[in-house]
Amino acid sequence: MVDISIIVPVYNEKDVLDEFFGRLTSAIGTEFLKDYSFEIIFINDGSSDKTESILQRFSESDNRVKYISLSRNFGKDASLMAGLKYCCGRCAIPMDADLQDPPELVEKLVEKWREGFDMVCAVRSNRESDSYIKRKSSELFYKVYNAISDRTMPYNAGDFRLISRKVIDAMLTLRERSVFMKGLFNWVGFRTCVVDYVRPARPSGRTKWDYWKLWNFALDGITAGTTLPLRIWTYIGSCTALMSLAYAFYIVVRTLVRGVDVPGYASLIVSILFFGSIQLIALGIFGEYIGRILTEVRGRPLYIVNKTVGFDSSSKDNY
Repeated sequence: MVDISIIVPVYNEKDVLDEFFGRLTSAIGTEFLKDYSFEIIFINDGSSDKTESILQRFSESDNRVKYISLSRNFGKDASLMAGLKYCCGRCAIPMDADLQDPPELVEKLVEKWREGFDMVCAVRSNRESDSYIKRKSSELFYKVYNAISDRTMPYNAGDFRLISRKVIDAMLTLRERSVFMKGLFNWVGFRTCVVDYVRPARPSGRTKWDYWKLWNFALDGITAGTTLPLRIWTYIGSCTALMSLAYAFYIVVRTLVRGVDVPGYASLIVSILFFGSIQLIALGIFGEYIGRILTEVRGRPLYIVNKTVGFDSSSKDNY
């Protein structure tokens, strides 16, 4: 067992890996951290560029470096779970390789861990490097998630954090296939504190998260964090039923008082379209949850390991 495991998922990051590795090794070589032992675990999430050859070079030049190559791209959350499964540190620090998670913050995270915290969340206090749309959509997501979820999460808290061995072991007991890591980190609990930092701009390359992927990511987070979107249709159905009964009573009374008249075509069409839209929205939400039930019932592994370098065992351990 080592003291600290650095877990870094990578997907087509050849443009930033050398700069990231240089800054990381400098950050963990400070006077404050010199007495701690480290392992640096890269998870190659099906990269199609020269990422794996760069990781091989790192492992040959630094015996602290290990890497796992997955059989294809399974996504960042699955890669993080692979890193947690393979790490052997007393604590672990998941972080991105794009340098928007500053390696220099590791020292502050470890300092809080030494004070007795099991989880130290790095919270982005400034996101000026992101576009206006991305900042506002992210803010909306956190507001909606915290409003309907069973447990709230800190605003602008990503996967960049320090977690103790207790948290790692708790995370590995969770066997779900639809993984939303931010929500799972938040769900397991333990003593937690927050460290603020300014999120810098990405120095090179481009983000893998377009708006469509962010939208799907938000849906995964909300459906993984609460069943309220399902429960709320009970209330919507009850309200519309009461409205329908009230309107039916009004029609009966009006017919008795004023006699039968020809119903309006416009109001009929509007009513049909309105209630049809409500039903389609409800079916869409039901479909999101049913799709996740299907994923869980299939029981497929969260990831498939193709190759490991630097670990004691060469066996492929699929989660």
